[in-house]
Amino acid sequence: MRGYLTIGGRTLARHQLGIALAFGCTRVVVLTEGLTGEVLTLQHAAEEGGARFHVITSAHALLPLITADDELIVLSDGLFALPEVVLSHLSDGPGVLALPVEAGVAAGFERIDINHAAAGVMRLPGRLIAGLGDLPSDWNAHAALLRLAVQARTPMRQLPSAVLNDGRWGLVRSEDEAHRVEPAWIRLHTRSAQQRSPGEWLAAKTVHMAGPALLHAGTRPWLVAMGAVVLLLLAVGAGWFGWCTPGFVLLGMGWVVAQVATQIAGIETASLLALRDRSPIGPAFAFLIDAAFVTLAAWRSDIASVAGVSFAATWFAPVVLVMLLHLLPRALPEGRWTWWLQDRLLAGLVCAAVSVLLPFDLALRAVVVLLLGWAILIVPRRTGSANAPLTGSR
Repeated sequence: MRGYLTIGGRTLARHQLGIALAFGCTRVVVLTEGLTGEVLTLQHAAEEGGARFHVITSAHALLPLITADDELIVLSDGLFALPEVVLSHLSDGPGVLALPVEAGVAAGFERIDINHAAAGVMRLPGRLIAGLGDLPSDWNAHAALLRLAVQARTPMRQLPSAVLNDGRWGLVRSEDEAHRVEPAWIRLHTRSAQQRSPGEWLAAKTVHMAGPALLHAGTRPWLVAMGAVVLLLLAVGAGWFGWCTPGFVLLGMGWVVAQVATQIAGIETASLLALRDRSPIGPAFAFLIDAAFVTLAAWRSDIASVAGVSFAATWFAPVVLVMLLHLLPRALPEGRWTWWLQDRLLAGLVCAAVSVLLPFDLALRAVVVLLLGWAILIVPRRTGSANAPLTGSR
């Protein structure tokens, strides 16, 4: 059964379940020869998604399960498609998805007529299921339903052949084909991820290179997120023992790992609707990263060693700097530099370099002044008065 082949550590059947859940299906029916561990896993995922689950061994077993008022989403064995592509072509009602015949047949899909090949997905009215009773029980279920749909003149909706070339659609028939599909699948789900700064670019490249291996190993997003938490704790521990420079680098690395966890969670949520595998990384972790930057910068400061200066004074410049890193991207026009201000890998590397090469306290305050000066030059001056109704200004 092709449905047991794996892409990204999940079976094709599990990917197809994501399509069914995207349509809001309330009942999932799997045609298979027996009850296996993979089928039980699929059942648990379907029930978590709010759908009832049925296992049948022949097409005729569909007859008592489907009423004339129902609608069916029929997926062929081995089909691998992105849910959003299926939804965009079948959300309006019944239809048979088709491909140009030459491209479709070459990709392994069944020919419908001289111009079209079946694309492996149909949305059918339940009344067509009654026709299965007139066909031999040993007929392939998908082929039988396709024949009934064509005879009933169900609307045919053609997909562009480009979906076969970029990994959004295909028929996976072997492990080798599954391995070839994986990199394209990862790229499709990460190309929309923000790659506007060095840290974001590194996170995306990490997912491209290590994502398939992580997913095949069963590494869930929360486990990757725990790696980010460990790096955060190591950074704070390093700072506590006086090693603030490597601590800054560890904080930047922790931020990158958090971005990797978020991207992997986005892949599983978008393709599988795996809501329980969402990354635990969120605004709280971003706050902890920034709090750790402030803490390490205060520990690194030499001001506290000056006689008569309070230890609290060492916290002022780091707090102002982190607040500026949050304020400026909101106040300034969006662009490369505002994106880089939000990159904590870059912040960690800069802090580490300053810690080694320059007087740390002076450099930190100079950065604050430079950022404020840059903002004054960039932010456009407002015309008129904010209190025009009171002052009479225009």
